[in-house]
Amino acid sequence: MVDISKFEWTREPARCEVKDGAVEVVTKPHTDLWQRTYYHFCNDNAPVFQMRTDEKFFSFTVKTEFESEHRFDQCGIILYLDSDNWLKASIEYENEAFQHLGSVVTNHGYSDWATTEIPAAVKSMWYRLSRREDDFRLECSEDGVHFAQMRVCHLWEGAGEIRFGVYACSPEDSSFRAVFSHMEVGECQWPAHDGQPPDEA
Repeated sequence: MVDISKFEWTREPARCEVKDGAVEVVTKPHTDLWQRTYYHFCNDNAPVFQMRTDEKFFSFTVKTEFESEHRFDQCGIILYLDSDNWLKASIEYENEAFQHLGSVVTNHGYSDWATTEIPAAVKSMWYRLSRREDDFRLECSEDGVHFAQMRVCHLWEGAGEIRFGVYACSPEDSSFRAVFSHMEVGECQWPAHDGQPPDEA
């Protein structure tokens, strides 16, 4: 299990309780993370709870449970360096029919968003973040055993010490409860690529 005492808040939520290895968060209204792309606005006020590491190869796993029921409410896994460089994976509530399971990667102040629609009834998800130097893989799982790849990505500023952990936010005028548990850091679960060799320099 992760030593939660090593985690620090970058912006605190409305309420937070750490108990029995789990972190319970209640979000503040009008909190979000996004940079520029398509929407043109810059939102950088979501609470993130992270630890630091300079380890080049590892995997971080967490289970999320949430009571979101308002548009854009979200919680999940995050690697937040600064306002212009970060990545996250989460479920973002849309309406009573569906929500978005997706990920965002932000490099040098521009965000993207890759999503798939899932039923709104889903109220729990596991995530795994794996690091291989400055490349990263995000995965999700419904049972914490069988993980499916969401994306492989690169962070231009992700080669040195990084911070990673969890986040929860409510971009509109709402608030909800999220619980993060079963947090573990261990050996990298993303094997080295054994296909085409790198190009010659």
